Amino acid sequence: MGGFEGHLYPGLSLFFYGLYHARLVSRALICNYPVQYLPRHPWSKGRWARLRQIHYVGLVKILSACILVAQELHNIHGQFVLISKIYHQRNFLYRKQWQHLTLYITFFLSGCVDVVSQNVLPQRCAALEQGAQALGMFLFLPLMVSHMQDSEGVELQSHILLTQAIFLLALVVIAELWAPDVLQLWVMKAFFYMMTGSWLIQIGFMLYKPISGYKWMDDDKNNIIFVTTFFCWHVASIAILMIWVYGFSFLWYCYIC
Repeated sequence: MGGFEGHLYPGLSLFFYGLYHARLVSRALICNYPVQYLPRHPWSKGRWARLRQIHYVGLVKILSACILVAQELHNIHGQFVLISKIYHQRNFLYRKQWQHLTLYITFFLSGCVDVVSQNVLPQRCAALEQGAQALGMFLFLPLMVSHMQDSEGVELQSHILLTQAIFLLALVVIAELWAPDVLQLWVMKAFFYMMTGSWLIQIGFMLYKPISGYKWMDDDKNNIIFVTTFFCWHVASIAILMIWVYGFSFLWYCYIC
């Protein structure tokens, strides 16, 4: 995820996906609905009846993946190849770009699985959706680990913290395969999705658009310590946001809707 836009757009996608799950969990807790199978609209007649019953989450994931791929390809200058052929050498070129595209393709496939399961199959297969989601997270983790090979200082520390959040998210998503209806796992999944997305956005600002206008100094240990402290502030902020989402959902479903 090179550049500011390379951190901003994936971060926004993950953050809003986590926010969507936070809303699902809040509604399930308040209205006593199954978290995976929210009730459809009761309309069965009319021109727009079918459109109101379509689940759009998978379509949004596909659209987001396509936008991320287009943004990644737009930032590549020169001939985009996998392996160069210079004399007898074979060099792996654009390794980080290929890592990004691999990740985006997994998100695209997960969105395709959601669309097929939720809108095409006669009966929704939640296990298939969760399996595709777990596969994406399982690939996200090793890609991020190898992504830190050329990093140092502030960039390395910020990506180590990001990898920790991704690791915990992967554990939750994998555990969800065996306990799909446990609300605690859904709460943790929403939390770590928003945590990963918001921290990814913050990395973009820290590395490419710092508020002070000056580049972070990698040889200053105070900067490394502050990055870790700021990550802890992010954790607390996301927890407060989760509480706010639940409170707003409680007011909406109990008093307004």
